[in-house]
Amino acid sequence: MKFTTSLKTLALSAALTGALTVSGFAQEAVTLKVSHFLPPNHTFHKAMVAWGETLDKESGGKLKLEIFPAGQLGGGPNRQFDAARNGISDIAISLHGATPGRYATTELASLPFAAPAGSNASQVRSRRLTELAPDYLAEEHAGLKILWMAVTPPLMFHSKGPITKLDDFKGLKIRYAGAQFKAIVDSLGAVPLAVPPQETQDALSKGIVDAATFPYEGAASFDLGTVAKNTLEPGVASATFAVVMNPAKYDSLPDDLKKIIDATTGPDAAEAFGKNWDAAEVHGKESMVAKGVQVHQLPDGELAKMKELLAPQVAGAVKAVDDMGRPGTKFFEAYTK
Repeated sequence: MKFTTSLKTLALSAALTGALTVSGFAQEAVTLKVSHFLPPNHTFHKAMVAWGETLDKESGGKLKLEIFPAGQLGGGPNRQFDAARNGISDIAISLHGATPGRYATTELASLPFAAPAGSNASQVRSRRLTELAPDYLAEEHAGLKILWMAVTPPLMFHSKGPITKLDDFKGLKIRYAGAQFKAIVDSLGAVPLAVPPQETQDALSKGIVDAATFPYEGAASFDLGTVAKNTLEPGVASATFAVVMNPAKYDSLPDDLKKIIDATTGPDAAEAFGKNWDAAEVHGKESMVAKGVQVHQLPDGELAKMKELLAPQVAGAVKAVDDMGRPGTKFFEAYTK
């Protein structure tokens, strides 16, 4: 009897050991929660959907994304980075300008008429910013793993009434995107108002603001063409975004899944995303024009005056970052070379 019991015990023990061994090697699927504040029709959301499909395919179904747009998880743009820091989401996308001063070095990429080798292309700007992030921007993003950075095409002024010369800015109430845009609006003699992107259309329709700064793609995504019937070109400056991950979540992943994330992020991903954003910008302009938006060109003489007017802002912003003990000058020179 004792012998029989002993055999049963051994058999059960062997079965359990085998089950544990199998479960140890059978990797369960991991689903990462992605949060952002943008609408589902935005280029960034579409990029996350495509990236999720890539991760799923490359991992053989072991790595998936669950995406929460429009602030469904983590809240508005000023809360998204902290959502990833605090583990509310595993990955987050947000706009640096939503928390003025917190990412001061990064926001130097948003200065007026500042771009790598004079290129306004998002694919060039996004790649350059991502390449510079480890050396210059890691401290500002403490508690986050930067997957890639993104720089928008230049933002236009979308307005209810036409703006065709600098004097037309005087006294206008303008929705801005971050500290550098606030300074631009101030310098132009207009009144800067902080309005969340998703509330801008309503603010325009109610007369709370007279104009707003967005790239064409963003203006189309937030349906500004129904109320802002005029757009001024060229764009003055860009806004910066980042795709970031909770470091502890990344560290918890098996090595094979980490490798897939590493292989699908970084400068190459930033450039590919920027290329898509550039294409979406063309479609965004077409969408705005189709809704009856009239596009105005700032005359060369007025543009020269604008550049002269905004030049002190560039020098002052770089110096202010240097004065914080951060590498403002070195970063700005590296970004714009």
